[in-house]
Amino acid sequence: MRIGIIGAGQLGQMLGNAARELGFECRFIDPSESPPAASTGDVIRTSFDDTEALAELAADCDVVTYEFENVPVDALRAIASSVPVYPPPAALAVAQDRLNEKQLFDELAIALSGYRAVDSLQDLRQAVSELGLPVVVKTRRFGYDGKGQTVIRDLRQVSDAWDELGSQPLIAEAWVAFDYELSVLGVRSTFGDVAIWPLTRNEHADGILRTSVSPVDNPGLFKRASDHMCRMLEHLDYVGVLALELFVVNDELLANEFAPRVHNSGHWTIEGADTSQFTNHLLAITGQAPGSTTCPAHAGMVNLIGQIPDAARDLGDSRIRVHDYGKTPRPGRKLGHITIVAESAKERDDMLRHIREIVT
Repeated sequence: MRIGIIGAGQLGQMLGNAARELGFECRFIDPSESPPAASTGDVIRTSFDDTEALAELAADCDVVTYEFENVPVDALRAIASSVPVYPPPAALAVAQDRLNEKQLFDELAIALSGYRAVDSLQDLRQAVSELGLPVVVKTRRFGYDGKGQTVIRDLRQVSDAWDELGSQPLIAEAWVAFDYELSVLGVRSTFGDVAIWPLTRNEHADGILRTSVSPVDNPGLFKRASDHMCRMLEHLDYVGVLALELFVVNDELLANEFAPRVHNSGHWTIEGADTSQFTNHLLAITGQAPGSTTCPAHAGMVNLIGQIPDAARDLGDSRIRVHDYGKTPRPGRKLGHITIVAESAKERDDMLRHIREIVT
């Protein structure tokens, strides 16, 4: 079985590692000079919308998937007639536009904060008036890790926000004073088999995920999050792994966004779950039932951002695993992550605090 993967970053690398364990072969498309996934398979070094290269990938592979959202949907649709493409391009099209994403949540009766489409300075002024302050203003497309967004906390900032972001379609979202952030990851096979991992609690800084822990001991939240996930998977006729990010406010859930791919907040599943998100994604897109998503211990993950200190490379503890993506260091760049698996939540959290002191 040969799997084509559009994108050869660290998620592609981890998919490639999982594919190797399953006996699959991977081939990638990525324009980068030194993509991390090159260690796991051949990389066609070209742009993601190169029609000839995509046609070559489709002809050479049994199924095609992707590792990030900014893949041209039209390019995927062009090859979908000759090779299965999962997750389906229609799901990707929704995820690429924050307005479409919010409207999907509304359609599926998944609670979320107030929002308004913004196409002019007057729209932005009206959104601020209707939603109240603070308001988060985001580009509808292409933003990630805190990029393409700003927060308006004072009416005097409205014009500045428009000057900064108004060259493209925007969305304004009501500020959510959340208690904490969760993500739920689910997977659905080509036959409709669904499996869902335990909830993950996440902490961000400067718009970038810093730590994740799982499981979260709240059966009520898990049931509601699982219901949301199942509705989304069914509605989108989804195949593969999907991540849904949620805010917890007074023990209620508000949807933030979803990612139609394997996700940073699920990296702990490599060591911490019976079956990782990467293995289950590959099983799902190749027509097999997903494996167990049980988390038998208490898992945690710390992102390594900007640099990997020497002290973090060898912590001398069998409960800790360091993943180095092989990327060139630069400020704000995800270079790797550390996974912790412990017997208790306290033990895990104590280890996480120690590691955070080392890596920050």
